[in-house]
Amino acid sequence: LAFAARLCYTGRTVHVLRRAPLENQGSDSMHNELTEQDLEMMRKELDHRKLELMPELIEEVKRTRAFGDLSENFEYKAAKQAQNRNRSRIRYLERMIKNARVIEDTSAADEVGLFDKVELYFEDDGETDTIQVVTSVRCDPLQGRISRDAPLGRAVLGKKQGDRVQVATEDGDSYTVVVRAITKGQDDGTGSIL
Repeated sequence: LAFAARLCYTGRTVHVLRRAPLENQGSDSMHNELTEQDLEMMRKELDHRKLELMPELIEEVKRTRAFGDLSENFEYKAAKQAQNRNRSRIRYLERMIKNARVIEDTSAADEVGLFDKVELYFEDDGETDTIQVVTSVRCDPLQGRISRDAPLGRAVLGKKQGDRVQVATEDGDSYTVVVRAITKGQDDGTGSIL
């Protein structure tokens, strides 16, 4: 069963706020809001997995099957697991592409938008950190790439320099950040697809 993790970046720690089966997410999750660059990266990975990796994995399964007794054949089990992981990833990518809705950044020049780098002051702990607001499939909180769907991402989108923002987390807590600076960005294809 596939799970989606809702992540929140607070400056120093990453919290998994909720794990919910993908099938049980509401109608808002029927479409994956992705950029054209996200879709292109997914299509490239899908082609690579189908046209290059899958034939290699099939060949590896055949090769290791010839080693003999399958009940004690670690190489065969490992090859089958790699093949199954690849098939699972292919299904995931196909589903994401099929349900995609292309979005673009429509923020004003002085507002936080998609792919902008934002310097934030976290009032609760007196620290400053820089984040980049990205799509949900490109988030990496440990690298400062925060999903636009995460509480922090939602809270700062559309805000301007100097705005004081209350961030409500999904577990009922909240904290305050101040937008110190905005560096306009664009979708340069950095960050891997989740």
